Amino acid sequence: MQKTTATTADVMPLLPKVERLQLHDAAIDHLRTFIVEGLLAPGVKLNERELCERLGISRTPLREALKVLAAEGLVELLPNRGATVSQMSEVEIREMFELMSGLEAFSGELACERMTPAEFAEIKALHYEMLACHAQNDLSGYYARNRAIHDRISEAARNAALRQVYVSTNRRLQALRFRSNYSTSKWESAIRDHEEMIRALEARDGKKMAAILRGHLLAKRDAVLGQMAAAVLEAQG
Repeated sequence: MQKTTATTADVMPLLPKVERLQLHDAAIDHLRTFIVEGLLAPGVKLNERELCERLGISRTPLREALKVLAAEGLVELLPNRGATVSQMSEVEIREMFELMSGLEAFSGELACERMTPAEFAEIKALHYEMLACHAQNDLSGYYARNRAIHDRISEAARNAALRQVYVSTNRRLQALRFRSNYSTSKWESAIRDHEEMIRALEARDGKKMAAILRGHLLAKRDAVLGQMAAAVLEAQG
């Protein structure tokens, strides 16, 4: 029987287009960060030419990235009018944070039951990194660690259905959660909440952990709504 040898042409179609995938993912990550950190504000119309120049990409990967962000609820695609950064109403913000507070509370309670020592060690390490960013007034670095902590708690809950709802809901709230720390007093309060979370996790106190997380998210809701009310008053002037 004659032995056949695979050629490059035979193998290559099976391999992913690495550069294209990396470009696509990088575009999504950069745009998501721009939105979360307020560089692209809610309601702003996205200029494709400017974004392509800023990101160093063509319109095709940009449009693909915008579709992903639209599915996440961060961008709104309008027929024949391009894309805008999504903007939630006061009612939507109130409802979304109320939902998120319940998801976080349940995740925290389950995590206290199911978390491994290694997972707790990782969360604690992220906590200290977050404190270091806070001390340096590095809000971007702080939020990255903060988000990772909440995400690890969600993963440690080991409930796939809960995880799915958590991820989809949290995507829509990322920018608002970031903004909730603009006030120094609110930021300091969030730090205190996280100190209590670490103690509750270490003690495996699920009920306390759930209460802390619920209050933590509702405080963020109040901070965001307070910012909105202040902006309206300033505009009226």
